[in-house]
Amino acid sequence: MISFGEVARLSRLLAWKIKASGYHPDLIIAIGRGGYVPGRLVSDFLLFNDLTSIKIEHYMRGAEMKAEARIRFPLSVDISGKKVLIVDDITDTGETLQLSVEYMQSLGPVEVRTAVLQHKTSSSFVPNFYGQKVVKWRWIIYPWARYEDLAGFAEKTLGDRTLDISRIIAEFKDRYELEVGEKELLEILYDLAERNEIERVETDNVVGWRVKEK
Repeated sequence: MISFGEVARLSRLLAWKIKASGYHPDLIIAIGRGGYVPGRLVSDFLLFNDLTSIKIEHYMRGAEMKAEARIRFPLSVDISGKKVLIVDDITDTGETLQLSVEYMQSLGPVEVRTAVLQHKTSSSFVPNFYGQKVVKWRWIIYPWARYEDLAGFAEKTLGDRTLDISRIIAEFKDRYELEVGEKELLEILYDLAERNEIERVETDNVVGWRVKEK
């Protein structure tokens, strides 16, 4: 899990690397949703105002990945003849940035460069700038995706079983090396139940949770 403080530190470092390179973009484009906060912070540290976004879908809740990355909401401004900087939170497979670069290049910019907070060396795409290199692969949870990711991991943990809250907390620690408090996890479980994705069951005065049959 990455804190907001660490995100700010990496964003500042990333902005410094961009400035040190001498690259001066005409427009910064954040990739939604993971790149929204890094894009805003990097533009802030660059004292740069022209920031917009596109949305590319690849990963879903709980590290579940779609078959392929796809552009959900395209760019709404003209970038022909401009230098652009694409910002995202991380390179995992590299497909999201690869698709974004190919898409931007089709719109006629003079130059496209990419920047991420963290770059996994397992990625097939190497960005022009990154704040930190991640050599050992791991799933990284950013503060803007914490609730959603923990909800996905909760469903995975339940699987086809019925588990009480103490067992779910223990499995989060054993399976994912995540320390999650009971209050936060219960809030997530009740939200999932409200969405009819899981259900609360009570047997012999013991409250448990299980994935709802569809």
